[in-house]
Amino acid sequence: MDTNRDLIDELIRTGYLKSERLIRAFEKVDRKDFVPLEFMAEAYGNYPLAIGYGQTISQPATVAFMLEKLQPELGDKVLDVGCGSGWQTALLAELIGPTGRIVGIEIKDNLVILGNQNLKKYNYQNAKIIKGNGWQGLPETAPFAKIIVAAAAEKIPKALAEQLEIGGRLVIPVGKGQQDIVVVDRIDESHFKEQHYPGFIFVPLVEH
Repeated sequence: MDTNRDLIDELIRTGYLKSERLIRAFEKVDRKDFVPLEFMAEAYGNYPLAIGYGQTISQPATVAFMLEKLQPELGDKVLDVGCGSGWQTALLAELIGPTGRIVGIEIKDNLVILGNQNLKKYNYQNAKIIKGNGWQGLPETAPFAKIIVAAAAEKIPKALAEQLEIGGRLVIPVGKGQQDIVVVDRIDESHFKEQHYPGFIFVPLVEH
């Protein structure tokens, strides 16, 4: 695929991109602005790409699937865990609008710098990436309406579930080897509901 339009049309055709708001976000936020120069010719391929430091920018179909499940709304406060080069963070900044707020956390210093440099291309005032541990989340900024994780945990991190507001939603890949994408809804202070979608592979959510 040669253009962002080609990629979007493919994701619509295959059923990964559905909602009008998410389609508009994909139109506005161009994946090529978030891939390394050496992979620029492959920016619109529907597969992960290496971004250095042992990390990848996720497959577009997977990003679309997870964002459709997350259902971010205008004005939401969002935590983006493992944001890499910042593409998903930028898509979320579009989806929540100027009244929303998104904080990305990334454990690798070089990727914090890279992600923020890429976000500056779009001049977002509602988004930033800081260094943090995805297993611990960001308790000082919680609660969040939505939390999304782009790396796999062997189990759902308790800290992340507890940082959801009542009615909030967490989307995270869980398991060893091949993972399920798990959608966790917080029903009340102590009750959560899970939905599982199998068949995905992510890099692991590292702790240090």
